[in-house]
Amino acid sequence: MKKTTMQKYARLIARKGINVQKNQEVIVNASLDQPEFVKMVVEECYRAGAKKVTVEWSYQPLTKLNYRYRSMKTLSTIEKWEEEKLAHRCDVLPAMIYIDSDDPDGLKGIDQNKVSKASQARYPILKPYIDKMENKYQWCIAAVPGEAWAKKVFPGERVGKAVEKLWDAILYTSRADGEDPVQAWEDHNADLKARYDYLNSLGIESLHYTASNGTNFTVGLISDGLFLGGSEDTLGGVEFNPNIPSEEVFTSPMKGKADGIVYATRPLSYRGEIIDNFSVRFENGKAVEVHAEKGEELLKQMISMDENAAYLGECALVPYDSPIRNSEITFFNTLFDENACCHLALGRGFENCLKDYDKYTHEECRQKGINDSIIHVDFMIGSQDLDIDAHTADGRDVAIFRNGNWAF
Repeated sequence: MKKTTMQKYARLIARKGINVQKNQEVIVNASLDQPEFVKMVVEECYRAGAKKVTVEWSYQPLTKLNYRYRSMKTLSTIEKWEEEKLAHRCDVLPAMIYIDSDDPDGLKGIDQNKVSKASQARYPILKPYIDKMENKYQWCIAAVPGEAWAKKVFPGERVGKAVEKLWDAILYTSRADGEDPVQAWEDHNADLKARYDYLNSLGIESLHYTASNGTNFTVGLISDGLFLGGSEDTLGGVEFNPNIPSEEVFTSPMKGKADGIVYATRPLSYRGEIIDNFSVRFENGKAVEVHAEKGEELLKQMISMDENAAYLGECALVPYDSPIRNSEITFFNTLFDENACCHLALGRGFENCLKDYDKYTHEECRQKGINDSIIHVDFMIGSQDLDIDAHTADGRDVAIFRNGNWAF
């Protein structure tokens, strides 16, 4: 990949992804196989005015060894210095960049029960810090091609060619392959805003999904909920783009109001394993029955992570005619695959999908219908013939999607 193209992408992440503010601290999370690109991102953050940029490296093989050899007690323990670090972040509110390049199969074979139990033990300690920072800082997830990931996506190519092809796919779907990626995202954000402004004007009470694969599903929405998409704002008014790429307009539905069945249309990469050809049936908002040709036990484990993991946290509308779907590539990476078509997410919802959310406590947001959970896992249900109809508070039925795409 040309260095100038990579630099434009790094600039996009710094300027439109997290939108670094003058004298702000930045933390970059990345794998060891990406030193050149990480250096570019760090430099672009400094050029944008960052006071301090810290890189936190990870390495999948070490993560896998830790899960294998550490005791349950050790995995479950959060040391005092870790809490002090989190408390410092709550005070400083650094912008966070996550650069994903990991192998979708990189954690295959780990003890999933051990991982689940350790996460469940750590979460009550982490949650107060998560809640304290929520909606107060900028963050962005973007990706670059790791070799193992590239070979997973393009198994018939030699490594170098696979990496090159994945670079092309990432930049194309991220709207970062043109002369001015920052302007491309300005235009894209404006289009998404026009979409969600229209949806917010309808007064939607529920959405009904139907497709020939058997999906027949109705989900209730929160009366003072909002659709969002593209860029978001922190409570301090700083605009940022949390996901690059992103094609979705989304909301958090009313907890307890979802009935029917949905069929997944793309594989789900979860904790280093693939869940594929699966369905989820809901009653009174809760996933009560799941089936999968591959990864069924992992899917069952996922929805039992806590008492709310089986409830929905997100409904996202993505046209089938999107750059990611049109690439005809399955990325085995949710950041990309979720933006290929409409999707739902099990678990935690988004408080900023409520009007005037800043006026409510976390508990009040839950009372209004925003789900809370240790997990937030997106899975794809969009298809070429998916229809979605909105039922509004004034009794109308409005077409939202027809044949997989926007009906307006």
